[in-house]
Amino acid sequence: MTISSLSALSPLDGRYQRHTRELATLFSESGLIHHRLRVEIEWLIQLASEPEIVELAPFSDAAVERLRALDRNFDSAAATRIKEIESTTNHDVKAVEYYLREQLLADDDLAPASEFIHFACTSEDINNLSHALMLKAGRDQLLLPMLKQIEQVITDLANDHANVAMLARTHGQPASPTTLGKELANTVARLRRQRTQLTEINLLGKFNGAVGNFNAHVCAYPEIDWPQLSANFIGGLGLTINPHTTQIEPHDYMAELFDAQCRINTILIDLCRDIWSYISLGYFSQHAVAGEVGSSTMPHKVNPIDFENAEGNL
Repeated sequence: MTISSLSALSPLDGRYQRHTRELATLFSESGLIHHRLRVEIEWLIQLASEPEIVELAPFSDAAVERLRALDRNFDSAAATRIKEIESTTNHDVKAVEYYLREQLLADDDLAPASEFIHFACTSEDINNLSHALMLKAGRDQLLLPMLKQIEQVITDLANDHANVAMLARTHGQPASPTTLGKELANTVARLRRQRTQLTEINLLGKFNGAVGNFNAHVCAYPEIDWPQLSANFIGGLGLTINPHTTQIEPHDYMAELFDAQCRINTILIDLCRDIWSYISLGYFSQHAVAGEVGSSTMPHKVNPIDFENAEGNL
């Protein structure tokens, strides 16, 4: 069966695909594979820059460029090849390693470095950094710009309607006067505070091998300061090191990140409820859109479906 928006199992890939399409590049399985490949490539480049690892010659600038081109030019064909390898290895991270080895063995200058791919790594080293990079890109490239746009739209509405009087309500009952601009400004202030907190959350990573103790690293090259090298490597990816872990990065920062997003969603849910409440009170009126149907049996209805849908999805 050909997968389409109509046959997709999840509404994220079906009914709401037009709204979530940008997320697929980052958060699909292909996106995860891509980030795993990036981490493996950057780790190999990092190792080659260490003079103590005499068995691995430094890469020329041209060689580094060819390696990073594998990341930059990653496409569906690369993802498909990695999945083909996984059908044999039955191990997703190992499949990425073997794919990268294939690429290096086809390059005379890089081929000698192929045995250092995935050096001293456990799968969690690759995975936890990949997940952090995915979340960083999602936050910085998609979520934060969208939140800024929402803030700006509501700010403009607040300014435009600063002097539009309306009757406020408490306990659902008529209370004292306010202005529409002031009520919208409340939302902006709440969003701005939470967006700042979302921006300031450090996205953490570990790269300390099996059980988190640099065991294999020290056995192979005891003269290298592996904790510092790991910190430099993680920082170079734009992440913050978590220096104290077991084999698994505990993902506490993810809980912080997701909770911040939940708080933002709660504010937007409040806004949606306010808007359709104002509609039901007659403060706002809606325009019928030609061809749209508000009810299967009551054609005169115009429902606040955009705000209702947003409330449910948030």
